[in-house]
Amino acid sequence: MAQFEIDEASDEEVARQSALYGPFTDAVRGLVDATIRTLVDDDEVRAAQAEIEAITERLRRRQLEGSFGVLYHPERRGRPWGNAVIGLRNPVAPPLTIEIDTSGRSWSDFHLGAAYEGPPGLVHGGVVSLVLDQMLGQAAGAGGRPGMTGTLTIVYRQGTPLGDLKAEAWIDRAEGIKTWAKGHIIGPDGVTAEAEGVFILPKWARERIASEEIVAPTPKYFE
Repeated sequence: MAQFEIDEASDEEVARQSALYGPFTDAVRGLVDATIRTLVDDDEVRAAQAEIEAITERLRRRQLEGSFGVLYHPERRGRPWGNAVIGLRNPVAPPLTIEIDTSGRSWSDFHLGAAYEGPPGLVHGGVVSLVLDQMLGQAAGAGGRPGMTGTLTIVYRQGTPLGDLKAEAWIDRAEGIKTWAKGHIIGPDGVTAEAEGVFILPKWARERIASEEIVAPTPKYFE
């Protein structure tokens, strides 16, 4: 699939696919967690491996060429279902369900389990960065300033524990084709990591903003 494709599916078809692939992907996430933490006998591991290989072969009989890309529709949210943070069809994704508003804010309550471990009991620092990159990008897009990450700076305040977490992000300011966004992750003992990023408007967005005379939103901050 190309990077971006027009989503020609009806609302009913999108709902059908979501109901099909959401539980399917959750099942694979469960398999990943079980793979990490299983203590079954060696013969059980070998038998499970053979079954998994057979299922993989079944699923490969008909596939997309390349990655999933993004399906977009002018009247509803796009479908980045292959995304590594929010992808409904990506078992690598936790996934995060991200809420947004047009002031340029995003927020999410989510859970990271054993598959995202770095130091014992803590989230891998790269996963922290991954989540914050997505959150800041979602905030920029929500405020009418969609962009590709130009720079991303992470300050790790403390270890981020595995388990239930919260992330928040907001637009700090905008100038020309650049948007500065900030955000953080909150654990049970407060903020664990903070981020600041610069997001660059792609060409298509620059043309749309110029034609529609879209004004950058007033930044809104989380207290």
